[in-house]
Amino acid sequence: MDMRGETAGTDTAGIDIGSRTIELVVMRRAKVVHTAKAPTTFDPVGQCRALMAGVTAASIVATGYGRKLFVEAFRGNGSLPAVTDITEIQAYALGAAKLFPQARTILDIGGQDSKVITLSPQGRVLRFEMNDRCAAGTGKFLEIMALSLQVPLTDFGAFALSGDTRIPINNMCTVFAESEATSLMARGEKAQNIALGIHLAIMQRIHSMLRRAGQDGPLVFAGGVARNPCAVALLRELTGADCLVPQDPDMAGALGACLHAQKLLENDDD
Repeated sequence: MDMRGETAGTDTAGIDIGSRTIELVVMRRAKVVHTAKAPTTFDPVGQCRALMAGVTAASIVATGYGRKLFVEAFRGNGSLPAVTDITEIQAYALGAAKLFPQARTILDIGGQDSKVITLSPQGRVLRFEMNDRCAAGTGKFLEIMALSLQVPLTDFGAFALSGDTRIPINNMCTVFAESEATSLMARGEKAQNIALGIHLAIMQRIHSMLRRAGQDGPLVFAGGVARNPCAVALLRELTGADCLVPQDPDMAGALGACLHAQKLLENDDD
């Protein structure tokens, strides 16, 4: 539903500028009235301007790796009076807790990094772990491996689930893993089995992060990779948890940013 054209003095907006995509959520009186998504491309500020066209929110909060760019570009714009930013940790904690109040652990696998966040019963961040030193365990790794196996990224999870043998992938460095996959193909291994092995190697790495963070209680799987059915199935298998996946898992950060914007607006009214 798009209600941007109406008088929107109580509207708040959250925007999550990630490495691959940008998500926008607009709320009015605690109800989501508009969502939008666009690829980040080489011009994230330009993409943000296109997404924000017509949005007249009273408070806007940015998150994601491009949040500082957004604040610098949009702060001081007369039609966007209050612009600030929060970390992805804060945004995902707020968004996941809103979607699943019972959440105690959040896993976000994005394009460039992976994060595990543990929450208190009150939804406060207790601890977090991040993998941002290399592509292994991120959406970028899956994207490169899907390209190597000549499978569309949107089909990669289902393709992997059709495998019948779990082939160990020993190299998690992107360059060496791609070479290993090519060698396995040359030996006659089925591409589906290689894809399954790739997913298993990634999710085992993620499982280690979850254990280090002290995973406990209901687990929310958010971020773009949560759309991958093989990643979800393997996560459930490895953790033994019935992972909670939002209907729009890549919108969780933008939702959390929007909720923070709402809180700021309410504090200004007090």
